[in-house]
Amino acid sequence: MDRSLIDQLIETVHQELIPKLQIESIDPHDPVKISYLPYPWQKLGAGNYAAVVYHPDYPNWVVKIYAPGRPGFEEEVEVYRRLGSHPAFSECLYATEGFLILKRLHGVTLYDCIQRGLRIPKKVIKDIDQALDYARRQGLYPHDVHGRNVMMYQGRGLVVDISDFLDEEKCSKWNNLKRAYYWLYRPIFSPLRLRLPYFFLDIVRKSYRLLSKLKKFCDRILYKIYRN
Repeated sequence: MDRSLIDQLIETVHQELIPKLQIESIDPHDPVKISYLPYPWQKLGAGNYAAVVYHPDYPNWVVKIYAPGRPGFEEEVEVYRRLGSHPAFSECLYATEGFLILKRLHGVTLYDCIQRGLRIPKKVIKDIDQALDYARRQGLYPHDVHGRNVMMYQGRGLVVDISDFLDEEKCSKWNNLKRAYYWLYRPIFSPLRLRLPYFFLDIVRKSYRLLSKLKKFCDRILYKIYRN
């Protein structure tokens, strides 16, 4: 790792990116919006609270910037501190004032793999399982692990988003994704190389979110009924 390059990137972020960047989070359930990104910075992705960008002169690192008023920055810094160095996770090289500089992970999200009809080998799923087990051993709680937050690169699995790994609430998203992988993807989608359009995947994503909320609501009602 070239420390001098990272120092140059830090200076570039403070002088050229942060003062000019315009970013907002309109709805906490939808990706953030970047209304202005100074040249030559490029958008790499966007989550519900933060966006990820990179500079072409520094291709091995990315900058993750939280939208104003959105929580999670301090928690994410702590998660990276606990994770340290692991091949399936990124690493935090610098963090201050609502943004982090991270080691760049290359690959295709499993969400995009399904849309493109790319084959997802079992090794990818097993790598992610092992990475999540490693995180648990560091005192973390893998949370919000879904198709947009995990990637495949050269047949190996990577975990992209760890920002909610301090959330102790039980999360079944990864187990549900694995169930769909073994029950639907491997016997049906993979052999036929089916490509599912994004609008269909978004319908599935939003339906899953609605059903999850409905299940939590019903569980609370049943708990109160049986408690009384």
